[in-house]
Amino acid sequence: MTARIYRPARTAMQSGQAKTKEWMLDYEPEQPRTVEPLMGWTSSADMKQEVQIAFDTKEDAVAFCERQGISYQVFETKPPVRPRISYSDNFAYPRREAWTH
Repeated sequence: MTARIYRPARTAMQSGQAKTKEWMLDYEPEQPRTVEPLMGWTSSADMKQEVQIAFDTKEDAVAFCERQGISYQVFETKPPVRPRISYSDNFAYPRREAWTH
């Protein structure tokens, strides 16, 4: 049973930073998923993959794993680099890029 500790990326439908500042802990699957023959649904008997725990800091998540005796991996991510441009730059005289919407 190995736990993954990571900071989730924002979704494609999200323009803000909500739910990207906390650290998540979830378990790697112990059993492969199977396809149910009658309906074709994918299922698993592994209930640990249903568990997700949120922590404020990475250190809290690591301390939780060490207290519980859970082996873990920490996945670090780089913060996204967003270019800082203003709306008025779209109409600037020395603009070199093509106009796009």
